[in-house]
Amino acid sequence: MSILDTIVRDRKNRIRGEGYAQGLSLPARRDVPIVQFGRPPFLICEIKRASPSRGGIAAGADPVETAASYAAAGVKTVSVLTEQDRFAGSLEHLYRVKKAFPDLCVLRKDFLLDSEDLEVSFRAGADAVLLITSLHSDKKLRELYRAAAGMGLGVLLEVHSREDVARAASIRPAVTGINSRNLEDFTVDPAHPIRLRHAIDWDTTAVYESGISGNQEARVALSSGFEGLLVGEAVMLDPALVPGLLGAFTMERRDFWLSLFTRAFMDRKTAGPDRSPGHSGVRPRWERRTLVKVCGITNREDAVAARDLGADVLGFVFAESPRRADFPLLEELADLEVLKVGVVVNREGAKRLDPRVEYLLERGLIDAVQLHGEERPVDCGNLGFPWYKAVRLRDRGSVRSIDDYRCPRVLVDGYVKGIPGGTGKKADPGLVGRVPERGLWLAGGLGPENIRSILETFHPELVDVSSLLEIKPGKKDHARIEAFFREVNEYEEDGKK
Repeated sequence: MSILDTIVRDRKNRIRGEGYAQGLSLPARRDVPIVQFGRPPFLICEIKRASPSRGGIAAGADPVETAASYAAAGVKTVSVLTEQDRFAGSLEHLYRVKKAFPDLCVLRKDFLLDSEDLEVSFRAGADAVLLITSLHSDKKLRELYRAAAGMGLGVLLEVHSREDVARAASIRPAVTGINSRNLEDFTVDPAHPIRLRHAIDWDTTAVYESGISGNQEARVALSSGFEGLLVGEAVMLDPALVPGLLGAFTMERRDFWLSLFTRAFMDRKTAGPDRSPGHSGVRPRWERRTLVKVCGITNREDAVAARDLGADVLGFVFAESPRRADFPLLEELADLEVLKVGVVVNREGAKRLDPRVEYLLERGLIDAVQLHGEERPVDCGNLGFPWYKAVRLRDRGSVRSIDDYRCPRVLVDGYVKGIPGGTGKKADPGLVGRVPERGLWLAGGLGPENIRSILETFHPELVDVSSLLEIKPGKKDHARIEAFFREVNEYEEDGKK
């Protein structure tokens, strides 16, 4: 059984033994006001004392004191986990929090099963409830949603898959949550909500759930089509994070990640990278295709050819390299509709980017930066936004370091001592196979001759190709670019058969 299955089984057993109120004596009628669910800034901070994946988080935390710290920091919505066996929660926690803070919006977070759960939640003081789409039949889901609305309860309707989204579309919920945590095994993929966001085509307030540990992840989520954040473990361990999370709502937003992952589910060359969900005019595909970044672009002719043949991202090297791009080139390419990434190489402890790269980022002439040097995890978030890290796979330690970087994806590359990239050397297949299975981004020694076998073996989400598409360093061979995309497209077409 999956973790979700066992939680639901045990909750049903609990209900049979204790009733829906968990043995709590509730008032016959609700005695606290209903507070609107979804007030901006829509940061939902959670009272979460334990979890199946982490075990104890803050086992002795007092729910009212925790809620007080959130409210004092400016939080308007608090989620209270009431599941007893694996989250150390209780319906009593929710009741106490709402009585102490009647002006807070309180969300009941649990694995709610039927209308009795809703009625008890209402009397206990919940202003909103979580409904997990995959737990219910279509009919039951509609019944529960309507029943909650009839009581005046807000609903956070949670989806985990494209199938969930298709089912939720018949309800068109006002608030839709996408969880980065897989409830089958409780692993986290920070890019999963972003990849799923474009499939939601109704007017809704989208909430990014789980996996946010600070300001950087919050900015990524809020730049990717989300208006709300639900944060649990991070703020339980460090309530001082709350002001930074609230501050993320006021920062400039860049939609690099949303644009990129939206392209993964569009037919190649038909969807512009800057078209937002529900407004692209192109119907999303259900099948994910491989994203392609063509790097080492130094001139307009190569940029146009790569874009026209199907590149999702163009890479421009701003470091010592025979493929170094001139900064004025990006001004010249401002009209070219394709995502552009600046590749930079910094020493350990670097505090800022080259001011010229900062200028390009601020002007929107590049969409993100690829940190390809010795940047430490603690430094990366301060160097630029959006960003992602490239890690050269030298040994198992370099594989383990991938999880230290707080970005949705990390690019893995081949290792050559003293050379940060562009060597044409393939990454060690044994080390590639050890990369966390949440969306492989792969660079190093990729070309028309081997890309098919790479795709068949590793199924990467994104491939980064450069030196093996060249006539000479810095000049692309357009015939080889065409051959590369032909191999990629044929592989994907074969996969549909």
